[in-house]
Amino acid sequence: MNIAKNMEAIFVAALVVVSATSFATASAPAPRIHAPAAVQSGADANMTVVTVSAKRLSAAEKAELKG
Repeated sequence: MNIAKNMEAIFVAALVVVSATSFATASAPAPRIHAPAAVQSGADANMTVVTVSAKRLSAAEKAELKG
C-alpha cells in the first residue's frame, strides 16, 4: 500500500476519529479536583525552612574565584 497515494483517505479517517472523540467527550462534565483542606488553609506546620547566613562576596573575591 502506497501511503502517498492514500494520504487523503488517511487524513479524512483521522479527522473523523478526532471529531467523534471530541463530540463524545463534550457532553461529559469536567472533573472537579479539590485540594485537601490542610493545603488550602495555609502553610503546613511541618514545612522545612532553610536559612542561609553567609556574607556576600566582594568584587575582589568574585574576581579571584573566576580565575
